[in-house]
Amino acid sequence: MARHGENIRKRKDGRWEARYQVFDADKDRKIYRSVYGSSYTAAKEKRSAAIQKTENPAASMPCMAVPFSQAAEEWLQQIADKRKRSTYMKYRNIYKIHLEGTLESCLLSGTPERGLSDKIYDHLSKEGLSESIRKSICCTAKQILAFAEEKYRVCVPAIKLPEPRNPPKRQKTFSRLEQSRLLAAALSGPDKHRTAVLLCLYTGMRLGELCALKWTDIDCENRTVTVNRTVQRLAVGGQASKTVLMETNPKSDSSRRTIPLTPPVLERLLNLKEDKPYVFGGEKPQDPRTLQYGFKRLLKEAQVEERNFHILRHAFATNCIENGMDAKALSEILGHSDVKITLNRYVHPTMDTKREQIGMLSDFYGQICGQAA
Repeated sequence: MARHGENIRKRKDGRWEARYQVFDADKDRKIYRSVYGSSYTAAKEKRSAAIQKTENPAASMPCMAVPFSQAAEEWLQQIADKRKRSTYMKYRNIYKIHLEGTLESCLLSGTPERGLSDKIYDHLSKEGLSESIRKSICCTAKQILAFAEEKYRVCVPAIKLPEPRNPPKRQKTFSRLEQSRLLAAALSGPDKHRTAVLLCLYTGMRLGELCALKWTDIDCENRTVTVNRTVQRLAVGGQASKTVLMETNPKSDSSRRTIPLTPPVLERLLNLKEDKPYVFGGEKPQDPRTLQYGFKRLLKEAQVEERNFHILRHAFATNCIENGMDAKALSEILGHSDVKITLNRYVHPTMDTKREQIGMLSDFYGQICGQAA
């Protein structure tokens, strides 16, 4: 099976084939060549060596080793220059906390340090790391190594992610009774926190998107709300204890979207309108922590077990599917790039729904029996 994006595959004869491009002067174009190995790692290492020899005839001579820490810092600078600050901070924190101390003494060269992948694997196998963090560490390490391979033509080892220790936890969604109580509490007053919860239940907007919402994003004539920005708390100068509220672009290109509003929800929003730019924050974006605290108070008032704010987005997605919404339309409303993300991560049928769906079989089987008679 081919490794996605790496042009390395296992052949039917059991060997691994790694393909790479070289420039053919006679044909005046690039062509593909292949090297073979008994394992994925062997094929990848052979390809790196072949590329070095092709692009630099002297590459067969011993090359200068590059410290992993140097490659990592250069890669992080590239991320800082080209990506969102929040993305840079996420990668930087992963590197500083999980990779710097483990790999700073490792060297990358024409012959990869055999212990490099083992050190990463051992760190990923430590107790106390969530599956999400382990995947982030693995992803960050792979990107640093890919950067080093491209810039310095070093040969890097493959990294294997340990098997998950525990199955992923299911999201603890709201039952219909809990949703009924929460909606009643949200509709019981005109304040901003109640309206923000209501807007999330009717649009599936993310917490940061709600906090950054401006009145200019709301089109009263067409009854729509447009997501143009988001708000995040980011560390300042690498200090986890010192953060600043930053307004940034949405999470991805697909996150820029326009969502229809129902007349009652639009009316609730307009009741909050002031001569200030931000819907929920006034003169500046709302702090996500403040909105989360307001949500927790609302849950307590509604006598519903505490959840995080993001579960409202899951509840919106589940309710839309259960009421017959097209999955593609829902995916675009949520700002997902792939409908599979919507269905696999955000839709959680309740036991009430499952019971109703199975109950429909009685009528179906009755029709079958009637036709047979």
